[in-house]
Amino acid sequence: MSKYTNQRDADNTEKLNGILNELPEFCKEYFVGISQRTTPLTRLNYAYDLRVFFNYMVTRVSSCKNKSMSEITLEDVENLSPFDIEYYLQYLSFYKDEQGNSVSNSEQGKSRKLSSVRSLIRYFLKKGIIERNPAVSVDNPKIRSKDIVRLEKDEITQMLEVVDSGEGLTDRQSKYAENTKLRDYAIVGLLLGTGIRVSELVGIDVDDVDFDNLSFVVTRKGGARVILYFSEEVAGMIYDYYYWRKNYTACPKETALFLSLQNKRISTRAVENVVKKYSKIAVPLKNITPHKLRSTFGTQLYRNTGDIYVVADVLGHKDVNTTKKHYAAISDDIRRSASQKISLREPDTSNIGTEDTEKKID
Repeated sequence: MSKYTNQRDADNTEKLNGILNELPEFCKEYFVGISQRTTPLTRLNYAYDLRVFFNYMVTRVSSCKNKSMSEITLEDVENLSPFDIEYYLQYLSFYKDEQGNSVSNSEQGKSRKLSSVRSLIRYFLKKGIIERNPAVSVDNPKIRSKDIVRLEKDEITQMLEVVDSGEGLTDRQSKYAENTKLRDYAIVGLLLGTGIRVSELVGIDVDDVDFDNLSFVVTRKGGARVILYFSEEVAGMIYDYYYWRKNYTACPKETALFLSLQNKRISTRAVENVVKKYSKIAVPLKNITPHKLRSTFGTQLYRNTGDIYVVADVLGHKDVNTTKKHYAAISDDIRRSASQKISLREPDTSNIGTEDTEKKID
């Protein structure tokens, strides 16, 4: 793992430990038990979700209303009814968090939070510590599939031209762009040209890039380090920024490739803002995010190869079904193209040369 990844994992583990002090005691056993097969970020997200669930229990479940979160027992969880779980899903539509802030969840958010609860219950069922699963008969929220939002070829050109020229930026944005233009161009080019996640991009160190082989190393979800490749066009974008970074920034100890204006590793939020700033000018009718630039790359790769397994591998999907779900709509393009490559009859070549012969005779 890179130094950045190690530090990020350490920060997430520290946050998790802080949340565990609020949760029931049995949660510590659960998080230790899943630590060998999950990342610190995954466990942290589970902890956030479980904190919402236990707060629901002490505020809405009658048998737990006189308890604090830390006083909830596994028996309390096991004694929940399927209705309690279904009511929890309704509760997630709109509720107030512990700070009094209003929170709402989409069907996808509800499904994720329900999965966190189910994971906890399954863990203790497998251990034989509880015997009943109150969530087993509860249906997952129905998630309506959405069309993939992506850039078309002409929109990719528009996006890159806006980043390159700065046309359409406000006076304030143009002032900052004097120092960030090469960086922003390299960021957008790398996202569009490789399909990496924004979290993977911010984790790239200078030493991870190999211009001789047009490759770079990224840390995937789960911590695996893999080599990916970029085109010569993308290499040019990165190298222009790399040269500027090497010669015109005073940050010899910072290992990160992409830097903020404070000469520190750029954050995921900053990258999201970079993409949002330029896409609002280039394609104002589309809400473009770094993930949608990833979808743009995946779409282009699928259209060019027709191989869903190649797309899954390059994008770093562990399950090809995830890839199929996102790019199934493009299969129609592939099928249409394939239909033109099949010939039922061999071309009739019997008359080839006849006309020329007749003309010579005439």
